[in-house]
Amino acid sequence: MGSTSDKISGMANEAVGNAKQGIGKAVGNDRLRAEGKVQEIKGEGQQAVGKAKDAVKNAVDRSL
Repeated sequence: MGSTSDKISGMANEAVGNAKQGIGKAVGNDRLRAEGKVQEIKGEGQQAVGKAKDAVKNAVDRSL
């Protein structure tokens, strides 16, 4: 996956995770809240991978 697609997937997972947490909290569903938190963290990780890929690419481009 490219850095842009990693970042987009990450943002989507974060958004869905946040929504799940909010819905879980509103209806008192602890399992849904936990799933949302896991998905949010997954999204943060995906975004970090995308940013790391960008940093490596930029470093390589500067060294050429």
